[in-house]
Amino acid sequence: MDFVLIVLAIAAACFGLLAFWLFSRASGLQRRLVDLEFSKSSQSVKYGKLTEQWIPFSDAFPFDRQQFRFLGSPIDGVAFDENKIVFVEFKTGQSQLNENQKKIKKLVLDKKVDWLEFKIK
Repeated sequence: MDFVLIVLAIAAACFGLLAFWLFSRASGLQRRLVDLEFSKSSQSVKYGKLTEQWIPFSDAFPFDRQQFRFLGSPIDGVAFDENKIVFVEFKTGQSQLNENQKKIKKLVLDKKVDWLEFKIK
């Protein structure tokens, strides 16, 4: 009977150690996964920002690159065409407009755009 209790105690201790080791290993892997996801996301953002700088120089850009001005934020830029002015936002991959950009787009589509000539004397 004592032998059985000793074997059960040793087995329970081994199981506890194994469970602790597996838990700590899983926690470490979880941290590495979070770090990798952050790194991937960060690289996607960097890629998007870099790509934005080159889009106006590509043949696919529908406006005269000499007539495009970068703003950077909250939208990427403004294209000045002969008959219109176009607010431009570049997106790469699966990126989408943020909430502020959606509001700006709505203001433009609702024709809530004004002109201000501000003189300082």
